Amino acid sequence: MFELKNEKIAIPLVLFAGLLWSFGPLVVRYMNEPNLVPWQYIFGRGLTIFIILNLYLYFEEGINFYKNYKKIGKSGLVGGVGLGIAMISFIYSITNTSAAITLLCLAAMPFFTALLAFLFLKERISLNVWVSIFIATIGIVIMAIGNTEKNSLVGFIFGITSSIGFSIFSVSLRWRKETPKFTTVAVAGLFCFIFASVMILIKNQPFFATSYNSAMFSLHGTLVCLGLILYSIGSKAIPAAELTLLSLTEVIGGIFWVWLPLLGINEVPSTNTIVGGFFLFVSLVYYSLIMRWNKRYIALN
Repeated sequence: MFELKNEKIAIPLVLFAGLLWSFGPLVVRYMNEPNLVPWQYIFGRGLTIFIILNLYLYFEEGINFYKNYKKIGKSGLVGGVGLGIAMISFIYSITNTSAAITLLCLAAMPFFTALLAFLFLKERISLNVWVSIFIATIGIVIMAIGNTEKNSLVGFIFGITSSIGFSIFSVSLRWRKETPKFTTVAVAGLFCFIFASVMILIKNQPFFATSYNSAMFSLHGTLVCLGLILYSIGSKAIPAAELTLLSLTEVIGGIFWVWLPLLGINEVPSTNTIVGGFFLFVSLVYYSLIMRWNKRYIALN
């Protein structure tokens, strides 16, 4: 598999990956009543992710790429299901609360990952990391208190669930490092596809929404896959500190696109969201500086 070791090239790749992901909330906002077709969305997005990642693996590894599925083990299954739950929770979060709340919940993922790694992998958490987790918790509580609109708290809870699901995926990669990462993500897409199919059959609903919505579902899945591929290529050449900061382009960009009046959504974050988000960003910057001092590296492939 291709490895990029030049940091000057890797940084723009990771920035562009975050930029691609940041358009996800905007795509959801452009859908026609996505809250009425969540399972069709999950079905279409999951299928798109599964197909694109397998095509990528085929071109990278050849006809024998399917052998990766024999290597995933328990960690791959747990990680795939965790990521699948994150994907399912995302649509329920963003259709019940603001895009800013959903994205800021996802920005808390490094801290949930640290806690889960502490609980299940017995990884030590330093005092400085506990401080950053405490600051992030203050921000999350402030955002939760500000969710007083109908169903907004439900969206916030699903946002936190999505963040925890992504954290489970991250911890599964640390659990067994030889687990093929892209195959685990493909399993997540397959999980979403199968789970959504079952729910659609139970509810006696059509598998496909309108052609317009179906195209938007696939577009979002494509953005996720392309961003993941670019991020994984650049991740091995960049220290974790820079990766954490660079990945904030998804959160900042996502909030900006749905606010920008020119794009027709004009979704303005509430005061509590801005204040809570400020605490969260402070904790992330602090966390990133800690990671830089520790000279740790992370990668997705």
